[in-house]
Amino acid sequence: MGSALKKWKLPMIMLGPFVALIFLFFFLPVVLIVILAFTNMDSAMRWEFAGLANFQKMLEDPNLFKIMKNTALYVGFTLLINVCFGFVLGILTTYYIQKEPVSLVFRTIWMLPRMSPPVVYVLLWLWFFDPSEYGVLNSLRALFHMEPVAWLHEHPMTAIILANGIIGASFGMIIFSSAIKSIPKDLFYAASVDGASQWSIIKDIIIPAVRWPLMFVTIWQFLSLITSYEYIFLLTNGGPLFESEVLALYSFHKAFQNFEFGYGSAISLVLVIIALIFSFMMWKWFGMQKMMRSSKIE
Repeated sequence: MGSALKKWKLPMIMLGPFVALIFLFFFLPVVLIVILAFTNMDSAMRWEFAGLANFQKMLEDPNLFKIMKNTALYVGFTLLINVCFGFVLGILTTYYIQKEPVSLVFRTIWMLPRMSPPVVYVLLWLWFFDPSEYGVLNSLRALFHMEPVAWLHEHPMTAIILANGIIGASFGMIIFSSAIKSIPKDLFYAASVDGASQWSIIKDIIIPAVRWPLMFVTIWQFLSLITSYEYIFLLTNGGPLFESEVLALYSFHKAFQNFEFGYGSAISLVLVIIALIFSFMMWKWFGMQKMMRSSKIE
């Protein structure tokens, strides 16, 4: 018994602070959300058990179907940009641009939005979509004698998808760049000697080699997108008239603007369940259990 405790003493000391942080900032909030979801807590801050009342309210909410649709469109198209465009950037900066100073500058430029404060980043997009003739898009339209367009009013979903997609692609670019760099160069040389096309090299060498990072980026970005609302809040605040409202932002509005903490927690609990289901589906789809098995080659 003493030897076992001595064996685990150092790992417990090293991992203890991280386990405590995970418990306080990840596990405990989920527990609180589950508890609050079954109460009718409001601005009076009373913990009164309400059963399934909040979930019944969700079924009767006239705005929920539209918000669910917005969430699916937002997460689906933004995730597509994050993963696919990030993968393209990763290939460009490691496979096609192999000179390290040039690729480093290219990656740094794409990382600038992520390094910028969210407010500054959104201000640039507000200028880009400005409805007056001084906005970037409307200035380009003016060159062709076209009338200004109120982009955030007429196309709010497109705006938030582009804003979140561009900044999210930089994360995928870094992960995929590192994964592609780890592929032995001999494979590329052998493929070139055999006369393989560029598409064949990407399809038969690069994509299979980055299968694990591809799953990681897909799941990570999905979980980030479905629970985040920061850029949507700053760019459109869910408007106009719920046109760009998503579940995470709707939960925030209900809890911290309408002080319906119980109802907001119920919406958040639905997001947690959706995230768990998607993670399990991705685990099965990518065949991660098979990939984690030990090699059959002795």
